[in-house]
Amino acid sequence: MARIVEKAGRRRGAPAIPVSDTGLTGFGVSAHRDGVKSLFVVASWVAVSAVVCAQEFEPKPDPAVFAGFNARKAPAPAGLLLRENDRLAIIGDSITEQKMYSRIIETYLTACWPALKVTVRQYGWGGETAEGFKNRMVNDALRFKPTIATTCYGMNDHKYRPYDEANGRWYRENQLAIVRAFKGAGARVVLGSPGCVGRKVPWSQSDSTAMNLNLCELRNIDLEIARQEQVAFADVFWPMLTLGAKATHQFGENYAIAGKDAVHPGWAGHVVMATAFLHALGVDGDLGTFTVDLGSGKASATGGHQVLAFNQGELTVRSGRYPFCAPAGELGDDNAIRSGMALTEFQTRFNRLQLVAKNAAAKSYRVTWGTETKTFSGQQLTAGINLPAVFAKTPFDTAFKRLDEAVAQKQNYETRQIKSLFHGEEGKTDMKATVALTEKVRAPLAAAILGSRVPVTHSIRIEAVN
Repeated sequence: MARIVEKAGRRRGAPAIPVSDTGLTGFGVSAHRDGVKSLFVVASWVAVSAVVCAQEFEPKPDPAVFAGFNARKAPAPAGLLLRENDRLAIIGDSITEQKMYSRIIETYLTACWPALKVTVRQYGWGGETAEGFKNRMVNDALRFKPTIATTCYGMNDHKYRPYDEANGRWYRENQLAIVRAFKGAGARVVLGSPGCVGRKVPWSQSDSTAMNLNLCELRNIDLEIARQEQVAFADVFWPMLTLGAKATHQFGENYAIAGKDAVHPGWAGHVVMATAFLHALGVDGDLGTFTVDLGSGKASATGGHQVLAFNQGELTVRSGRYPFCAPAGELGDDNAIRSGMALTEFQTRFNRLQLVAKNAAAKSYRVTWGTETKTFSGQQLTAGINLPAVFAKTPFDTAFKRLDEAVAQKQNYETRQIKSLFHGEEGKTDMKATVALTEKVRAPLAAAILGSRVPVTHSIRIEAVN
């Protein structure tokens, strides 16, 4: 009678290899056939399984460190998911209510992709689970007719303990209900996974590895739902876990990608989260190119920028589109946007505003943009330089900060509007009147965002170095 041999480390769901007492019998190869054929078949099965496993799971930057984690492979985005005039709802628990990744996303879309004319509402609610949002989504979110929504649950749903199947089913049911409700209302969905926890969650007795293994399971459930329902998936968990380990190795044990309380990230962690959602939304990151010909004296621009003049090596441009301008910050600071940008390669992926110089015959050139001057080789200018990646200060900084602050003010009010007023005495007394009155307050805050986005005229001076 054949017995089943379980290979060590066999992936869940992979077929076991049947072996008889007298020889291998798997995959239609009889024990009475030539042993070499049997061994060849098994070897082929192992090789195929290795390829399947490699394709099925996300790569592990350090197999020893991440040995217990099996994050299933997330699909690549199928182009830009956003459409012109989209109404984007950003939904989640207290991590969303921090209004950090949601602010990065809204500011980025408003400043860097103004032609899309996307408007945003954030719905973060501290302590919430997917079930909690499911129960309030009609009243709080669907009444505003979002055309697209991002969700980020799982942190509270995992209950800060090891995974169990009953809890996984509960999470799946609620996430599935949310997705189907949005789809039923005609909205597209980006189903975000939870993030990770840090070394020690103060209010839990569970080991952080056990909790992260739980969160990885919930992430995989989200991925399965996204595939089943044919909606987009934003992988927050795996980048946060792996980049957090990378940052800790690089900057020391005090670097906390998940935040100082091991749950609520600082700005670096929120950049990782924003990057995950922008990636899932299919954002390209090409914000335009300035091309100058140092030989002919001609210049052109793409991507919402207008060349006003190019004389004696100085290019003057009027831009209705901004790059993303991060405040100063140390790369080793887990509460610095620039630290998160470096970890995620944000500048390359989402913030490309290029300067290209043709006929750059000199060995090197000084390039001045705003108040900063940098030196580049002729080859670098010919290949193109990404201006916001190499210039810490830009001519857009003042206008960008004004826009970002307007976004922060609106999102702060949206928390009050939903949590304090819709779900307070005002909403209980007269929801219709509360909605009308709070929308009158919110409207000028939303208008202030658009009013702060004004064209910026700036100059780039290119000088050959003798």
